[in-house]
Amino acid sequence: MTEPSQHDADVGGAHPLLVLASASARRIDLLRQIGLEPDLIRPADIDETPRRNELPRLYAQRMADEKAAAVTSTLSEAALVIAADTVVALGRRILPKAEDRDTARHCLELLSGRRHTVLTSVVVAPTPAWNKGRHGRRLVETTVTFARLSPSQIEALLDAGDWAGKAGGYALQGHAAGHIRFVSGSASAVIGLPLFETGQLLRGQPGGWLA
Repeated sequence: MTEPSQHDADVGGAHPLLVLASASARRIDLLRQIGLEPDLIRPADIDETPRRNELPRLYAQRMADEKAAAVTSTLSEAALVIAADTVVALGRRILPKAEDRDTARHCLELLSGRRHTVLTSVVVAPTPAWNKGRHGRRLVETTVTFARLSPSQIEALLDAGDWAGKAGGYALQGHAAGHIRFVSGSASAVIGLPLFETGQLLRGQPGGWLA
């Protein structure tokens, strides 16, 4: 746990904790990139099944909201919770998180030679014990285009293994980067946390969390 002196906000003589509602190593690394170390890592245990006919944008927002709510409800301490959800969409279609090789292959075959959208919703939510905190949310949309992938290239990406658990079956910071022709928008949002928008939400908190 980091020393509370990293925060300037004062809550009855104690500093609110910074809590990340995710065990994602990439989100932890992204926070560290802007000089933040979560005091607690508290993954949200929620049902992530899309609703029938749910649009990608609404799904990303709902997931981030539900993750934040699930974690804030478990904390009695004064804290600010950061939650995020990343969705890869082909039009109105939500691509799954790849938990097995066949799912990852299917996603890559769909994305090959095509432009798609990555939607990342980030939420900052204070716990009830920190009544000075402000609830905020941002949705970031990024366009990504893959080059056309040959069957052997897809198999090589699958062999690399960094697709596991990734929305759409690829990681922008992984081996797939060598096949991505175009990115328009926030690269950090595609990786899992839009740093500019997260920073803006934190700067808007009482006491200032970032310079």
